[in-house]
Amino acid sequence: MMQDQLSRSRFQSFAQSSERAHGPGRLAALRQALKEKGIDGFLVPKADAHQSEYVPKSEERFAWLTGFTGSAGLCVVLPEIAAVFVDGRYTLQVRDEIDQAAFTPVSTVETSVEDWLAEHAPKNAVIGFDPALHTPDAVERLAKAVARAQARLVAVDSNPIDAIWTDRPDPPRGAVQLQEIGFAGESAADKIKRVQAALAKERLDALVVSDPHALCWLFNIRGGDAAYTPLAIGYAIVPEEGRPSLFLDGRKLDNAVRTALAELAEVEEPSRFEEGLRKLGSAKGRVRLDAATAGERLRLVIEESGGAPDVGRDPIALMKAVKNATEIEGSRQAHLRDGVAVARFLAWFAKEAPQGRITEIDAALKLEECRVETGLLKQLSFPTIAGAGPHAAIPHYRVTTATNRKLTSGIFLVDSGGQYQDGTTDITRTIAVGEPSAEMRDRFTRVLKGHIAVATAIFPKGSSGARIDAFARRPLWEVGLDFDHGTGHGIGSYLSVHEGPQRISALGNVPLEPGMIVSNEPGYYKAGEYGIRIENLVLVEKRPIEGADREYLGFETLSFAPIDLSLVDPVLLTPAETAWLNDYHGRVRSALSPFLDRDTARWLGEVTRPLA
Repeated sequence: MMQDQLSRSRFQSFAQSSERAHGPGRLAALRQALKEKGIDGFLVPKADAHQSEYVPKSEERFAWLTGFTGSAGLCVVLPEIAAVFVDGRYTLQVRDEIDQAAFTPVSTVETSVEDWLAEHAPKNAVIGFDPALHTPDAVERLAKAVARAQARLVAVDSNPIDAIWTDRPDPPRGAVQLQEIGFAGESAADKIKRVQAALAKERLDALVVSDPHALCWLFNIRGGDAAYTPLAIGYAIVPEEGRPSLFLDGRKLDNAVRTALAELAEVEEPSRFEEGLRKLGSAKGRVRLDAATAGERLRLVIEESGGAPDVGRDPIALMKAVKNATEIEGSRQAHLRDGVAVARFLAWFAKEAPQGRITEIDAALKLEECRVETGLLKQLSFPTIAGAGPHAAIPHYRVTTATNRKLTSGIFLVDSGGQYQDGTTDITRTIAVGEPSAEMRDRFTRVLKGHIAVATAIFPKGSSGARIDAFARRPLWEVGLDFDHGTGHGIGSYLSVHEGPQRISALGNVPLEPGMIVSNEPGYYKAGEYGIRIENLVLVEKRPIEGADREYLGFETLSFAPIDLSLVDPVLLTPAETAWLNDYHGRVRSALSPFLDRDTARWLGEVTRPLA
C-alpha cells in the first residue's frame, strides 16, 4: 500500500531524506581533514554559489554533514562543538533531524551566529570558510565576530567537505527552455536595455548576474536544475554597453534555444566565467556584484585582477519583483486554476477525513493529483506541508514515510503551491477534523483577524513590509501570543515561490510597489499540539483616496479557497471583519463554482455561507 502511494507522486518524495545517523562519523572525518590543513574550525552554510533556496543535490553539503534538511541554516564546526543554526521556522524540526550528541541546535531568534562565534571561537583559532558559498557582507560580519574572540577567519582554496564526500552527485544538467513573450510580457532584448540604462545611471561598467532567478528573468528562459523552481543555473556579465556574456553548460541547450540566446548574448561555457571576471578587473572596471547572491570569491577575483567590485543590489531584483500586465494576468489565471484544484481537494478532505482512514501522505498525494488534473501543472512550487496535530505546529514540516501520521480529531494544516507557466501559487489552509476546542477557535480567529488586517491595509506609497507586519500580529499580541516567521514573502512569475527583495516582515525594508506580489500568512503554533496558518497571495495595487495628500496603495487578494468557518469564533470578529470574510467567500463561490461538478459546487456553497 505504501509503495503504491509513493508511486502516485510525480513531483515529491516522502522518503526519509535526513541522514542523521551518518552525522557523527562525517563530522569526525571533517575535523580530521581540517586538522590536516591546519584549520581549527569551518563554516558550512546551507548554500550553493548562488545562495539558492533549493540547492542542487551536488551542493547539499550542509544536509550531508548535519542531517538537517530545512531550506536555511549554518553549521559552525569547532574542535569541541558543532553548532547548527536555524531560524524560527525550524526550531522543532532541527531537533528531530540532527544527532544532538554530535551537533548542538541554536535558534537565531535567540542568539545570532556572530554573537555565538564571538563567545565560542577559541583564542588564536583559524576558522576556515569557502568564499564561493558566503556573500561579501556575510564574510565581513563573520570576520568581525571571529576577531572579537581573538581568532581569524580564513578563506580556503577548496572545500574540505568535497574531499570526504565520496559519493557526491554530479551537478545538474536540466534542459533550458524559452519563456515565450506571451508569458513573459517583455522581450529579453528590452530587459537588457533596461538593465544597461540602470548601470549607466549608477556609473557602473558591468553587472555580474549571480542569481539564477535574475538570469532566467533577464533572458526569458527557464530550466530544470533545481527542485520546485524552474531554474537554469549559470552566470551572466552584462556590460553597460555592448553584448552580454551568458555562461551556461552547453549540454543544457538544444539548437533552437542556443540560436535564440546567441541573438542576445555571447553564449559561453561556465569554465570561462572567471576569465570574464578577470577581464573586467584588468580593464579597471567598476563591477556591480549582487549583495544577496554573489559569493565572496567573485569579489576577490575582480579585486585581485585590478577591478573595483561594487557590492550592492542587483537592479534586476526590483525589475523582476514588479510584475508587468501580462505576468499579473497570468498570475490571476494561475490562481483561479489552482483555486479550483484546492477546492476539489478540500471537498474530498471534508468527506474522507472524518472517517479516520487517511494520512498526511494521502492528503498530500490527493492535493497533488487535483493540481495535475488541471493539465497545466509544471511542478509543485515546494514540497507540500501536510501536518496533522502536533506536526501542524512545525511551520515547515515535511511528511515522510517515517513521520506519516493518520488524521484524527484536531487540526490539519496544508501549505502547498503549484508552478504553472503563467504563474506561481502558494496557499495555506488550516482545517478542523472533528470538533475544534474553544482555544483552537480563539487562536484561529485571531490569526484570521491578522490576515484580514493585512488584506485590507491601506498605506502610503513608499511603505515597506516592516510597517505592515505588525497589522498581522496585533490580535495575537493582545493576548500575549506571537509567531516566529515573517508575515509574507515575495513570489516570482513561474520562478521562485520565495522571491525578494520585497516581504512583509520586521526586516522588510524595501518599499512595496504596484505590481509586486507577496504572501499574507500570519500563524500561531503551540508546540506539540497544533498549528494554524492562513495564507493567500496578494497583489500590491494603487488605492485612490479622494482628498488624499499623497499616493496610497493596498492589496488585491489573488488566492481563491474557502476558510474553515468551523474554526471561526464570530464573537471575536468586528462587523468590518465579518463583512470582509463574507465578501471573500462570495468571490470564492463566484470564481470557482463554474468549474466544479454539481456536488462540489454545492459543498462550496455550504462552507462559504455568510456569517450573520
